[in-house]
Amino acid sequence: MSTSLPTRSTVIPATKVGKRGWAALTVLMLPVLLVSVDNTVLNFALPSISEDLTPSGTQLLWMIDIYPLVLAGLLVSMGSLGDRIGRRRLLLIGSAGFGMVSLGAAFAPSIEMLIVARAILGFFGAMLMPSTLSLIRNIFQDRDQRRLAIAVWASGFAAGSALGPVIGGLLLEHLWWGSVFLIAVPVLVPLLILAPFLVPESRDPHPGRFDVLSIVLSLVTMFPLVYGIKHAATEGMDLIAVICLAIALSAGVAFARRQFRVDTPMIDMSLFRIPQFSGAIVVNLLSVIALVGGLFFVTQHLQLVLGMSPLAAGFALLPGLITMIVAGLVIVPIASRVRPSIVVPAALAFSALGYGSIASTGGDISAMGIAVCFVALGLGIGAAETVSNELVLAHAPAAKAGAASAVSETAYELGAVLGTATLGTILTASYRNAVVLPDGLSAEQSAAASETLGGAVSVAGELPTSVGATLLESARVAFDSGVNVAAWVGFGLIVLAGVVGALSLRNVRESSETAQ
Repeated sequence: MSTSLPTRSTVIPATKVGKRGWAALTVLMLPVLLVSVDNTVLNFALPSISEDLTPSGTQLLWMIDIYPLVLAGLLVSMGSLGDRIGRRRLLLIGSAGFGMVSLGAAFAPSIEMLIVARAILGFFGAMLMPSTLSLIRNIFQDRDQRRLAIAVWASGFAAGSALGPVIGGLLLEHLWWGSVFLIAVPVLVPLLILAPFLVPESRDPHPGRFDVLSIVLSLVTMFPLVYGIKHAATEGMDLIAVICLAIALSAGVAFARRQFRVDTPMIDMSLFRIPQFSGAIVVNLLSVIALVGGLFFVTQHLQLVLGMSPLAAGFALLPGLITMIVAGLVIVPIASRVRPSIVVPAALAFSALGYGSIASTGGDISAMGIAVCFVALGLGIGAAETVSNELVLAHAPAAKAGAASAVSETAYELGAVLGTATLGTILTASYRNAVVLPDGLSAEQSAAASETLGGAVSVAGELPTSVGATLLESARVAFDSGVNVAAWVGFGLIVLAGVVGALSLRNVRESSETAQ
């Protein structure tokens, strides 16, 4: 199978879809909206979860991370499975499972049970995202239509992120934190009803045998990689971290070598030799790390430092998230005329400006300041993600759309894990080192207040007014000192993503399509 770019003379015009194709896209947006709403809603529920279930700082991070960790570990396997058994079938199985487990997560009695529920959600969630993007790849054969469809798909993430704070704020104003998980039910029921009628089934016509060893190697690569990074960030580069990263590296090399040897690989590794494909993946990874890591500390700053309600905090971020949607759609006609090596860095320059503005304040920033910075952040990432995702699919054969989509989604989910694991851990470590606890606290109170800002807020409510105020002031100053460090790291990631885009996307041809 050749992955070289065809010349303009060899490009055959593709058939355009009609109303049924766009109706299918509408249905496929439902799981995309759900996943992005869940991510944003959970960030806003962190203070409530911290106060109700009293997790340690490590447990809080694992509660957030376990879902994208399991997702990232299984995406490639599930994408390959969808190519074999049918992408629509896998989407329906994942949707049913996701909905049922969401009900269990809503009523989790302890942080341990919530972590387990989040892990199972990751298993079923891994069936959703590669299926949606690969189905779009096969429904929309025309390049211009597909670029618009992927812009809508990418904007679906931003739309969900925009709706999440508002919906979550309304729920958390009146109900308990578990209500945010119940959002899955009204979203997935229409999908299960309409998808069999509107979304055409697609699969690889020549899938070959299911390679169990490749699946095992992909899992043994992802799990130790993320755990090793998390452990190194909290405990330092000790023996455990070194062992985990060594296992991940060894398994990753073995996985890549096996893909070159087997007749029907899970991933066509030759795609990574194409700078446009690999460069787009790296841009996705770096920008998502910065975005998710930023949401982790900004949502807590708005609620726990500035004292805003969940709903008010959601509205503070709403302009930036809406900007992300608009940017993803507006960039479509621009991307058809301007090279990606210019569009992507130019867009990410706005995101770098937003992150740099947060960092330059030293962490002490108002709600209005955060809102303005997030407009700049959303403008850049919304545009860059649309262009990079379209490039990934444009350079992958339609028969392997599931596996190629899974690579793109793995970068996204790994970025979500690393965003919380790196920026979140930097923030947590800085908080622990800087917070000063007043005298007179019990051992349990000291442990909770020294772990997270949410724990300090909960403990302060149990103390006399003057002592509680002293603890809150120290905790908020300690938290914002960590925000300053984390924001500079995010700024560096955005700049690096722009440089990668400028260097790797220079030779993209507008008419490029992989031979099918």
